[in-house]
Amino acid sequence: MTSAALALPERTRLQAVSMSLFRYLPLVLLAIGWELTARFVFASSSALPSLSQVAAAWIELVKDGDLITHGASSLYRAGVGLLLAVLIGAALGIFMAWWRPVNIALAPLVEMFYPMPKSALIPVTVIWLGFGDGSKILLIFLGCMLPVTIGAFNGARGTDRALVWSARSMGAGRLRMLWDVVLPSAIPEMLNGIRTALALTFILLVTSELIVARQGFGYLIGYLGNNGSYDAMFAVVLTVAFLGFAADRIYQRLMQRILRWRE
Repeated sequence: MTSAALALPERTRLQAVSMSLFRYLPLVLLAIGWELTARFVFASSSALPSLSQVAAAWIELVKDGDLITHGASSLYRAGVGLLLAVLIGAALGIFMAWWRPVNIALAPLVEMFYPMPKSALIPVTVIWLGFGDGSKILLIFLGCMLPVTIGAFNGARGTDRALVWSARSMGAGRLRMLWDVVLPSAIPEMLNGIRTALALTFILLVTSELIVARQGFGYLIGYLGNNGSYDAMFAVVLTVAFLGFAADRIYQRLMQRILRWRE
């Protein structure tokens, strides 16, 4: 094997690294712009603390354990709510597409609640389950279930009829066709719905914790802001933003692995 052939994979890896760095260049420029703007445009750090001040406040929050404690509470609520939404929403969407009576019964409810602002349900969930974890989990579940349901429904309805007929002609029962034909066809659209639900999870989580919570990221943001600790408040906001960004990137990689069979 020639040296040129050996150098080709190395060149490909370097190009991949360069593309990855270039993809995150806007974040680097945003960080630099933030630091310069805070130092030379705003005289008061209460209006916009510098990124270096925010980083120092973040380190203090981690050392004190506040960020870890509140973060663990928030991630527990988000994880349980999203998991329930994925399991129940996917099942409902597929059943709505596969059995007409289920679609007739549930479609009007899905169409009515989907455009409604999910934060409007916060008082209802608090009345039902109080100020603890249950009301936040219920809100995330209700808000995230609908995108998953619609994604699974659209994916199942888009199943190639020829595949269904072929499976039926080979003697497959209704449940077997549902498992072997409809479910794989629904996965791409369902995964897109889950990605939307993943973003909604962080929005609903922080919104509910800002209003009715005694622990969590949202509560910590409100508490720090009310006490004038704006650098620490921005540190928590950036933590939530980073977690949401990281979760979306990890999920995209997972989607690529799951859908590799389509290639």
